[in-house]
Amino acid sequence: MAQFHVIAGATDNPVIPQVRRIGVSDLFEALREGFEDFWAKPSHYVFLCLIYPVAGLVLMRWTSGSNALALLYPLMSGFALIGPFAAIGLYEISRRRELNLDTSWRHAFDVRKSPAIPSILAVGALLFVLFVAWLLTAQRLYEGLFGPDAPVSIATFLQQVFNTAEGWRLILVGNAVGFVFAVAVLCMTVIAFPLMLDRDVGAAVAIYTSIKAVAANPVTMALWGLMVAVLLLVGFVTIFAGLAVIIPVLGHATWHLYRKLVVPEGVRTARAAR
Repeated sequence: MAQFHVIAGATDNPVIPQVRRIGVSDLFEALREGFEDFWAKPSHYVFLCLIYPVAGLVLMRWTSGSNALALLYPLMSGFALIGPFAAIGLYEISRRRELNLDTSWRHAFDVRKSPAIPSILAVGALLFVLFVAWLLTAQRLYEGLFGPDAPVSIATFLQQVFNTAEGWRLILVGNAVGFVFAVAVLCMTVIAFPLMLDRDVGAAVAIYTSIKAVAANPVTMALWGLMVAVLLLVGFVTIFAGLAVIIPVLGHATWHLYRKLVVPEGVRTARAAR
């Protein structure tokens, strides 16, 4: 029964939420609302997200002198794969602010009390598996082009990547494969975690609803994915410091995107995509 609850949610016959068709203006409005949530108490939210730039710097330090140097870029880009789960506390803060409840940072950890936490953890585990699969794929691609020996220095690695035909093949094929992983995660989880936090629908329904929302709004959701990628890139090129602001803003914005995409329970609307 516990396993069934994780998959299907609290009811034996879960209702698939309706999704709306939205436009580009809704994306920018979601970002604006996400920034407003962040700005309401920025010190609290930055505190919550200090782990991200710190983790990024640790990863950079770890890979700079080890056999994992070639995985530095896949590790950084992999943030986008586990980000939807990592931001779960930010969705809770936005949910509480929406209900005019206390939004101090400690409430970000209230998600552990959610009846949907088994489903949330299950989808989070799926993202972790995809993250590991991406790293293994990136490592296999590098070794297939350059052999099993790790580069001796960052300078050597950069010379391999940018001054050889194999390096450009690594860039093109690696980014193409990474794009496939990113699209898969976007389709499966763009609103899955906010939905599970808001309604105990189960992992299967949450993933299906996310796919349904993307299918109903392919161009708009593609633009959302591009916006997320660009903002994360800005965070990375600022030596990860920008992530302390960008990640919470995106986390809060995702909650508002969920509100725009999913029709509230008991409401029927002509904008719903069937």
